Amino acid sequence: MSNKSVLAYCRPGYENDTANEMTTRYGEVGLYGYPVSKKNSGFVLYHIYDEGQLSQAASQFAVKETVFPRQLIAVLASLEDIEKEDRVGQVLECLKDIEKPFSLFGAIDVEYPDTEDGKTLAKFCKKFTVPLRQALRKAGWLTAKENTGKAKLHIFFESFETCYIGYSLPTHASKDHLGICRLKFPIDAPSRSTLKLEDALVNMLSAEQQQKVLRTGGRAVDLGACPGGWTYQLVKRGMYVEAIDNGLVADTLMQTGLVEHHAVDGFTYKPQFGRVDLLVCDMIEQPDRVAKLMGDWLVKHWATHAIFNLKLPMKRRFETVEEAVALIKTRLNALEDGFSVKVRHLYHDRDEVTVTIVRTSKDEV
Repeated sequence: MSNKSVLAYCRPGYENDTANEMTTRYGEVGLYGYPVSKKNSGFVLYHIYDEGQLSQAASQFAVKETVFPRQLIAVLASLEDIEKEDRVGQVLECLKDIEKPFSLFGAIDVEYPDTEDGKTLAKFCKKFTVPLRQALRKAGWLTAKENTGKAKLHIFFESFETCYIGYSLPTHASKDHLGICRLKFPIDAPSRSTLKLEDALVNMLSAEQQQKVLRTGGRAVDLGACPGGWTYQLVKRGMYVEAIDNGLVADTLMQTGLVEHHAVDGFTYKPQFGRVDLLVCDMIEQPDRVAKLMGDWLVKHWATHAIFNLKLPMKRRFETVEEAVALIKTRLNALEDGFSVKVRHLYHDRDEVTVTIVRTSKDEV
């Protein structure tokens, strides 16, 4: 069945926020439509009124430029009432009625929602991938060998009986299965929050930005550091850290000689030497208050770059993010410096989003 829409994977419980973002973002560029979602389903469908705009929608936004989507798929068709006897044959039959957007796809991913119900599909999807890949190659849909430079075909199973068939572009998609980057928790890290910062460093900063922001011997401030999960990531990269928190920082970090602990209020603290290369912050505070504080440090040149989390309310989460980031951007735009600002709801985040701000001016202070 033809079903021209954009499918977005997201964290369960964030369907409304993802739908609001898609409606806003696509609407701003004239790709009008309407979202459809179910609570805690882990995905959203944005149906496009003009089916001829699907290819434009597929190339409009890269996943990394969005906040809540983990993956964005241009849906070509959907299959319902799938019979378990010959699922491969039914997918191939459905594809016969589809006009190919590309001569060949470079790879295939068979996926499912990141929910408890969805996980019951995981074993089936993995097993189903092999015969489907072989059949698609024989039918002239896939390259003989995997080619990551070409568009990828996605088969997304909502259930054993229903799936969506679509594609993603290599320049716009997440390279990870389900759009999830799973990181291994370091056994010597003082808290699991360390994965949030590592997720941001790996997935929100380019290799060039990582080198610039995380230079060995550089200085950083960690506001709300206790017990040191974020400080751990900076120390691991050879940075000196001013850890600010009324609580204690792990002894293992203090013993490195790279950490100074100051038991003071993060909202009144000033850097020891007037400025630092990087400011990080994971304080449990109102997002607008944190946004103002981050803006203060960047505008006053106390910090060259910043990475921080904004805690989200139960409602109006997308709007809250937009308002907080707009507040910061307005202040930064008044400066002569250039900035690269990204906002993502990362896999290791919970009810928060991560913001990275990298100063791009040539003469950094």
